[in-house]
Amino acid sequence: MDFTGGPLGLPGIPQPEIFGFVISTHIEFLILAGLLALFTYWFSNRIVKSPFGRVLKAVREDEVFSQAVGKNVASFKVQVFMVGAGLAAIAGVIYATYITYIDPTSFTIMESIFIISIVIIGGAGNLKGSVAGAVVLVALPELLRFIGLPNAIAANVRQILYGALLVIFMLWRPQGFIGEYAFNTNTEDRNKKSDG
Repeated sequence: MDFTGGPLGLPGIPQPEIFGFVISTHIEFLILAGLLALFTYWFSNRIVKSPFGRVLKAVREDEVFSQAVGKNVASFKVQVFMVGAGLAAIAGVIYATYITYIDPTSFTIMESIFIISIVIIGGAGNLKGSVAGAVVLVALPELLRFIGLPNAIAANVRQILYGALLVIFMLWRPQGFIGEYAFNTNTEDRNKKSDG
């Protein structure tokens, strides 16, 4: 309770300060978030194109084969988990300093479902797919505002649309908008794709 505030959360989080410049307006936060998003994309792209990223792709495609050629799969999984946690922490820091108050109710299961939906709809296996999924799923609720639905109904409609999009993409386009990896467990279909 003394350190984290427990269920009461952390109030009074200070605004970020960079080289003596305090970021306090909405435009300044937008610029900072945009720059950090670009940095995150660039950093992730560098990882994907590095030898480390190629090993991660090999682990994704065939974990047993990766172990057979001498790669420590468990170590690579831990390392990529740490990198992912660090990148997620950047977003968390920006969110916390923008809101200036966080508590456990700020991070619900719906946030996790939203992030997974972004990957499924945008496309797994590449960075562009995640960006496309984020643009679609963030813009969708904003488009509902123009329809003029009451807030209570708009929230339910948004959840229905997310669910419908997930079902549609899982059935007819499992690789997402621009993904290179389809969520397909049918070995026969995979063999046909590799032959053709």
